[in-house]
Parts: sequence; structure tokens; C-alpha cells
Amino acid sequence: MAKVKFTAALKRFFPTLDEIEIEGNSIQEILNGVNKKYPGIDNYILEEDGSLRKHVNIFLENDMINDRKRLTDQVKSNDQILIFQALSGG
Repeated sequence: MAKVKFTAALKRFFPTLDEIEIEGNSIQEILNGVNKKYPGIDNYILEEDGSLRKHVNIFLENDMINDRKRLTDQVKSNDQILIFQALSGG
């Protein structure tokens, strides 16, 4: 199972959000599992077409994922994933 971590910015909307382990072979499958655990979180992470929102980054083992549109990056058992919601403003 992959270990999924979140930055604190998402906890504002999901106060019980915590590191979880999810089974999946791709980032898309992992995000589906995350949304089952935290219903509605995909609205903050994904666009309506299923692609990654521009203010969100996902790191798979220390590297940013390559496929932001279809989320096909392959995930191996024991991989670490960080879902990072960027903050903007001045």
C-alpha cells in the first residue's frame, strides 16, 4: 500500500485529514481511494475533467508526477505520495 500525506492547507477543509495508506497502481487509483476516505476532497484536488488543478502538486517519492491530465503515473507498493496544495496571494 502507498502512504499518502497531505499538506496542512487541506486540513482547513478536512479537519480529520491525516496520513493514510491506500492501495492502487496509479495516481488516479490512489486519488479514488483518498476520495472514498474523505468524500469531496477530489473537488479541491481535481478539475471537472479529472486533471490535477493548477494550484495542486503531487509528489511521488520526492518527484513531481509527470501526468497531470490523466494521472497515469505508476505507483508501487510502499511508495510515498505527498498531495501539496500551493498557497498564493500577496
